Amino acid sequence: MALVKGVRDAVLSSPGGPDRLLLPRPLWLRIPIGLILLGMTIGFTAGTIAIPLNIYRPAPPVSAAWFLGLAQALPLLVAPRWPLLAWRISALGFLTSIPMMEGRNFWAWPVTAWLAFMLMLFMVGVGCDRQTTVGVGTVTIVGVLVPGSVFGAMPGWFGLILAALVIMALTFGDAIGGRSAAEQSLREQEELRRKDLARAAVLEERARIARELHDVVAHHMSVIAMQAEAAPYKIPDLPDAARQTFGVVRDAARDALTETRRVVGLLRSDDEGAERAPQPGLNLLEDLLAGARRSGLSVELTIVGVPREVSAGVDLSAYRIVQESLSNASRYAPGSRVLVEIKYARDALRVTVTDDGARTTPDDSQGGGHGLVGMHERVTMLGGTLSAATHEGGGWQVVAELPYGED
Repeated sequence: MALVKGVRDAVLSSPGGPDRLLLPRPLWLRIPIGLILLGMTIGFTAGTIAIPLNIYRPAPPVSAAWFLGLAQALPLLVAPRWPLLAWRISALGFLTSIPMMEGRNFWAWPVTAWLAFMLMLFMVGVGCDRQTTVGVGTVTIVGVLVPGSVFGAMPGWFGLILAALVIMALTFGDAIGGRSAAEQSLREQEELRRKDLARAAVLEERARIARELHDVVAHHMSVIAMQAEAAPYKIPDLPDAARQTFGVVRDAARDALTETRRVVGLLRSDDEGAERAPQPGLNLLEDLLAGARRSGLSVELTIVGVPREVSAGVDLSAYRIVQESLSNASRYAPGSRVLVEIKYARDALRVTVTDDGARTTPDDSQGGGHGLVGMHERVTMLGGTLSAATHEGGGWQVVAELPYGED
């Protein structure tokens, strides 16, 4: 059944674009290869026309020689784009020329035509699936070579040689095409895997941000609930309407706190108990830098501007950005010198981490740059900007601007 289907596809299937790419994608490679192919097509076509007219006696009619050249060799020009179409035209040219062999001292299959035909068979093997390739080989041997030996003047032993050449050309083309298809499939799978990892990193970082912000929100909601609870005791002669309002605020704050804990609790794993501790901020930056120094980095901290109190989200995000940048420096540029700058600008907190180590960028590394994904998520959440790239010194620099927002 597979052989029948392959033969049917070879003879009847649409000669549309190839299953595999025959020409390289870069234009600077396509142009010279196309010129070489054009020259070979002209040479093979001219040879197929000239050989019968100048070598064999009696010479065939000029119209027959032109028919051979155009039908058998010229289709090579379109073979890289439509290999099946080129093969069909050329095979038909060989088949219809068999009667010219009979009664003449003239072989109607010149060597130049067969060279062009071998190239077409090779391109069929490269450009089509294996089932179709087998069908092309079967049709060529049974439908062209056998009639040439039985009804033409071609010796049987020569037909066996040509059949072996047909099989070799198709097999070689299929081997090269199969390898190219496998490499393309691997590249596509790797790209899908990279995108999946990036999506997973984004989701993981968003869940982590949600867990961290839960502690911040829970603190403020607890303060609201406690203040609303204490207000009637702190304010004497409080009107009943105000007392009821404070009660509504207290109940709403407690309900919001309960719901927040329930939702964020779904994002916590069993082994994330450590994250329930108070979240760090810039006040713990020196401890973070001390840990980086113990890992082998030479770290310097610079504070620019007058330190001011920032919101919990900005404080936590700035700490995490420095933490991830130091982690990347330790991983990709061990032993490098790292400069950490915290700049209190007028409208935003600017965090700059620069290392001077020779390295590959995180995007080229095994980790896929997912640390940058996490930093980008944090900065986007706060409405800030993030840039991460190599700098003039050859190292890596991360610059994040975190708007203060409303305190």
